[in-house]
Amino acid sequence: MWRKKHGSHGNQEHDIEQQEAKIKELRAAIGPLSGRSSKYCSEACLRRYLEARNWNVDKSRKMLEESLKWRSTFKPEEIRWPEVAVEGETGKIYRANFHDRQGRIVLVMKPAKQNTTSHENQLRHLVYLLENAVLNLPEGQEQMVWLIDFRGWSLTNSVPIKTARETTNILQNHYPERLAISFLYDAPRVFEAFWKVVKYFLDQKTFQKVTFVYSNNEESKKLLHKHFDPETLPVEFGGENKTEEYDHDEFSKMMTSDDMKFASFWASEETNGAPNDVHIGHSASREVEVASEPSYVSAQAN
Repeated sequence: MWRKKHGSHGNQEHDIEQQEAKIKELRAAIGPLSGRSSKYCSEACLRRYLEARNWNVDKSRKMLEESLKWRSTFKPEEIRWPEVAVEGETGKIYRANFHDRQGRIVLVMKPAKQNTTSHENQLRHLVYLLENAVLNLPEGQEQMVWLIDFRGWSLTNSVPIKTARETTNILQNHYPERLAISFLYDAPRVFEAFWKVVKYFLDQKTFQKVTFVYSNNEESKKLLHKHFDPETLPVEFGGENKTEEYDHDEFSKMMTSDDMKFASFWASEETNGAPNDVHIGHSASREVEVASEPSYVSAQAN
């Protein structure tokens, strides 16, 4: 909506004015807010919800109200690392030490390293890391990248469909426009059956951000190197970085430090806007090249 036209400064200004008007309309529609809800609903936040619903104010309002209800009960800002640390012992999800070429936070996921069975705590762990990623987004960035390593994955160590469905629900409906692109690395043939079910939980916007890549395919390698500097991309993903390895003790120290920053932010009554939203403008999603269907860069892994 409101695509910018090259060489038409007047049209660009008009588009921006329309967007600002929609943001004001959405703010008026949700009415007065207080406390954490007020902090959460920054201008950048409202923009993301409008982006997610193609700038339809009524649909965006409903989506945002549902998120505020969810946040009031799930309380993501109150989760601390010691509560979910057991979920991270195997490194099944962690914030990487490297970024993509646009400087965005990368979450590495390794489903084969699933180590627990608690549906609730698995979700709390995921939400904690989503909140942590948002907290640590560089200035000017709103989105993160997911790099999901499916090596060793099987139906026996996969999460239940219930957890997969709730995961997609949380990401799509409560963290709109936070995902730039998701790379599914070396998904085995058996994953197709699981994917056929999970993909129906995804809305079109999220579905288009899913890209399958394979270690034995040159086009996959080129695509990954287009998005990541080979010198920082770990060797396990076809890069040259041999030092990127998950260390639970070190990661726990980093999360504990971040917990203090997070607590300080939400405790402050003077700060307005969700973490890293103060300097954030438009979503960067349009800068990411994705296919209209999940891109099996190689038709199948051999």
